[in-house]
Amino acid sequence: MRRRSFRFRVALHFAGFGALLSLLLCVGVYVFAHDLGQRLMDETLQAEMQDYLARLERNPKAPLPFTLTLGGYVLDGGDGDAAVPPVLHTLASGKHDIIMDGLLYRAMASERHGKRYVFLFNESLQQQREQTFVLFLAVGALVMTLLAALGGFWLARRVVAPVTALAARVGAASPLGEVASESADSSLDEVEELALVFDRTLAGIQSCMARERDFTSNVSHELRTPLAIIRGAVEVLEEDAALNPGQRQRLARIERASRDMADLTGALLHLARKESTLTGENESCDVADVVRESIEKYRALNRDRPLDITMDIPQNFSLSVARILAVVVVDNLVSNAFQHAGSSAARIDMRLEPDRLVIRDTGSGIAASDLREVFQRHYRGTNSTGSGIGLSLVKRVCDLNGWETRIESASGQGTTVSLLFRPESVSS
Repeated sequence: MRRRSFRFRVALHFAGFGALLSLLLCVGVYVFAHDLGQRLMDETLQAEMQDYLARLERNPKAPLPFTLTLGGYVLDGGDGDAAVPPVLHTLASGKHDIIMDGLLYRAMASERHGKRYVFLFNESLQQQREQTFVLFLAVGALVMTLLAALGGFWLARRVVAPVTALAARVGAASPLGEVASESADSSLDEVEELALVFDRTLAGIQSCMARERDFTSNVSHELRTPLAIIRGAVEVLEEDAALNPGQRQRLARIERASRDMADLTGALLHLARKESTLTGENESCDVADVVRESIEKYRALNRDRPLDITMDIPQNFSLSVARILAVVVVDNLVSNAFQHAGSSAARIDMRLEPDRLVIRDTGSGIAASDLREVFQRHYRGTNSTGSGIGLSLVKRVCDLNGWETRIESASGQGTTVSLLFRPESVSS
């Protein structure tokens, strides 16, 4: 059985609040009106008594007031007291509520010159008016409650509509865009259904994360094993004395490629796992050595090109960063410099300073429209032949270590790339 909807419960509580507020308001108005009626009767009795006493001083035979609602009596101890109702004989001076002949009266007693004066106000008409007033209050409270309920339904619909829509949208999708297989529980309201959808979505995300961890573990094993086999085979072949120089050169290229592949695989797995060692807190590497190795590697790959390469690299320069990550960043920047340096009179300048690595080439440069997008994954510039992954990977590693990469370039004027290190990452 489906529970009452969240909208209905909001409206119900809103109506209950409106009814309670109406009840409190009606009680307050009734108490105020009743108290006001009592005061008016007391003031009327007081005024009538004062008026009669004033007339009595002028005319000892002045008649007592006697109307449908107002009457007066005098008790002076004479024979006339017998005509006075017995209940009035014992009234003390002041204001009283008494019942006489089945009717409710408001009485005021006062003594003057040895006589007791009692004036009565018939409250029957006042009671009828109060009963009519209470009826109007009850009808008004009921109307206010109904209006509060209608308003509650309208407001609840406006308030709950986004929640209902969100529950429907989230329930229609999963982290992988698959349709949820679980059927909706008809006993849940909108909020509970939304919470269930979030729980199901979170479970899907956790499942995806578990599959990703399994994937990275499998990749780590399945890629590193054949790379180790390749490098082992290269080492065996290098011991063959019958190899000619050309064959040994090709083996060296295979060995460098397998080593680069192992380093890149390790860096990508580090990034995928987001381990604490990514920030280099527990590792240190000689960046000067990484830069020199990268230059020599790409110089060997570009032996046939007339490149003028200058280096200003200190002997020792260490950073608190995992070496594989430093290799990924430097290799990508150096590779781009060699690739875009140009074919004639090409020049590449490398300079490693205490706070930065600067690489400048005299190539064709980068168009201004491309500069804003070069770090976007899979973005390829106008003259690029790469896959658009290298610089995005560089930016990811730099962001992780608090470094910054600046590129200054213009079409036909070469490119200068500055890799700025985080000050606290410089260890020597």
